[in-house]
Amino acid sequence: MPELSPLWITLKLAFFTTLILLCLSVPLAYWLSNKKTIFKTIAEVIVSMPLVLPPTVIGFYLLLAFSPGNTFGAFLEKWFDVRLVFSFEGLLIASVIYSLPFMVHPIQSGLSSLPLSLKEASYSLGKTERVTLFKVLLPNVKPSLLTGIVLTFAHTVGEFGVVLMIGGNIPGKTRTASVAIFDEVESFNYHNANMYSVILLAISFTVLFFLYLYNRGSQKVKIF
Repeated sequence: MPELSPLWITLKLAFFTTLILLCLSVPLAYWLSNKKTIFKTIAEVIVSMPLVLPPTVIGFYLLLAFSPGNTFGAFLEKWFDVRLVFSFEGLLIASVIYSLPFMVHPIQSGLSSLPLSLKEASYSLGKTERVTLFKVLLPNVKPSLLTGIVLTFAHTVGEFGVVLMIGGNIPGKTRTASVAIFDEVESFNYHNANMYSVILLAISFTVLFFLYLYNRGSQKVKIF
């Protein structure tokens, strides 16, 4: 029977990554969904970079940034006594950066698809921009919100390159399920590798199944 700690670390990482990204991505996606400017185009490119960059590239530069031998890492360690390399906190920051487009893009797409009259009607009733976003717009893009949440969670569960470079392979601390699978395969322990893989497969299938089920039901409600 394989150790359960890699699964626990993976689920904890996915949960907190999803929670943080939900809080960050809603205002960011709203800002990006409004009238386009050159600055928003640049921001969109930056947000989308993790989709096209190899995970090792992102992991490498984060490793350099977090390292105590560099300015940012040395600053954190000297003034806050924080070392992000080979720590769960470092894993969390790396996962937030790497999974950012999986949360932002669905929410941005949902907000962009809403008719402008919905926002204008809210403003005409004296509602503030903040109230309009949270009380009018977001309730109308629930499928997009759920899509972002599920994709972010599932993507974080399957992360390998970034978490390996930032967190290493410390049992009970930074050893995630994907890293554990790699270790077991390297040790020719295919039974444990299979157990971890089956569990991750089941988690991914389940969350995606309920996502598509919910979105299909939401589409039916809109049609009828």
